[in-house]
Amino acid sequence: MQIVLLSGGSGKRLWPLSNEIRSKAFLRLLPTENGGMESMIERVCRGLEEAGLLDSSSIVTHRSQVEITRKSVGDQVSLLAEPQKRGTFTAVALAASYLHSVKKIDLEEIIVVIPVDSYVEASFFKQLQRFPNVLSESQADIALIGVTPEFPSTQFGYILPSEGSRGTSFLNVEQFAEKPDEARAAEFISRGGLWNCGVFSCSLGHLLSCMAGRDLPVDYIQLLERYDELPERSFDYEVLEHTRRAVVIPYSGVWADIGSWDALASHLQEKVIGRGSISEDSKGTHLVNELSCPVHIIGAPGLIVAVGPDGILVAGIEQAKRIKQKLEGHAAKPMIEEKRWGSSRILDFSRTATGVEVTTSKIAMLAGKHTSYHFHRHTKEIWSFLSGSGEYRMNGILHVVAAGDTVTVPAGARHGLRAITPLELIIIELVAFPDVGDYVRVSAGWEGEKDTLDN
Repeated sequence: MQIVLLSGGSGKRLWPLSNEIRSKAFLRLLPTENGGMESMIERVCRGLEEAGLLDSSSIVTHRSQVEITRKSVGDQVSLLAEPQKRGTFTAVALAASYLHSVKKIDLEEIIVVIPVDSYVEASFFKQLQRFPNVLSESQADIALIGVTPEFPSTQFGYILPSEGSRGTSFLNVEQFAEKPDEARAAEFISRGGLWNCGVFSCSLGHLLSCMAGRDLPVDYIQLLERYDELPERSFDYEVLEHTRRAVVIPYSGVWADIGSWDALASHLQEKVIGRGSISEDSKGTHLVNELSCPVHIIGAPGLIVAVGPDGILVAGIEQAKRIKQKLEGHAAKPMIEEKRWGSSRILDFSRTATGVEVTTSKIAMLAGKHTSYHFHRHTKEIWSFLSGSGEYRMNGILHVVAAGDTVTVPAGARHGLRAITPLELIIIELVAFPDVGDYVRVSAGWEGEKDTLDN
């Protein structure tokens, strides 16, 4: 059995902490048993590892999230980078082509697809292990997991089982229904409908057949080469709604979609995360602050206050989901990015009278980690080291650096930086031609090593 984790998202629903690069799955806000914090993607991968399924897992994500994904999950899972976001069907097709033409997986192998931001408990992963037997016994094309509804939600799709399959370990699917209004949701529940949590399974051969029927190549490289021209496609619309024989496994354990502030708030261990305070008469208010300046909330009940480098959100906790509509059509450069080597936070951005873009960023690198070996055609960089020690290679020559040192990297100079101890520095970038292609990676290593970055 192979697990395919779908990762992505626009980063709007949990703004300002989430953005297009650091989407909700990567926010380290969920409490762990040892008192620490973890992200949704870390939680899911931990559950898969405890169930013995992580080694057979692959993650599909957009290429802009490769760095943060590697930082979150390490090198234990295969990571497939989409050149463009093309919907869940195309993401699943990319994984299928990889398993078929690169890993040479047998066509009868069962593929399980799960969203990387699923909030579930250990019992859920035991349900995944039932898929091969259920598919074999039912002779269905696709098997899904359906969650027993707690209320008539308008935020989820529904799976309607047929009446004739009651009492079995799985139910035959009569109909799939998109997100309904509240009245129809209540009707679906009265008919035994289950929430569609986006988890399904089928054979690799079935996925390849679906691809061939839509004139998609089953070769991984060939599919990547055509990616830019592919339309955006939903797996539900393209495949599920046209499946002749589908079954569903009912699940009544813990499952939640915590992709909005009101849903996430109930899972936060503390009312205050970060610097600040909430007065006693601010009942039901939550504060999440990523900045170093404190935020104090007084006499303001029922709010979510989220503060980060990308902005500040102050909203009634039930209305905070409206931020997604507010941000539609307003593309903004993320002010914070997480990399496999650490993190980068933009402190200031300006443009001179002559058109040169000046960006000042604070960089935090983890001990032993390194950047790629690369160069910029039109960008000059000035590095000021604040703490720690490291070494950099510029045009093939190795140099040692420590706190207090300053380095100038001319445009066109090949360079890579490695942290010996935890390393902090300020980088000032001066981009002479901001609208022209600038960054060129020579190697994923920092000194011209063999390139190891996934496609």
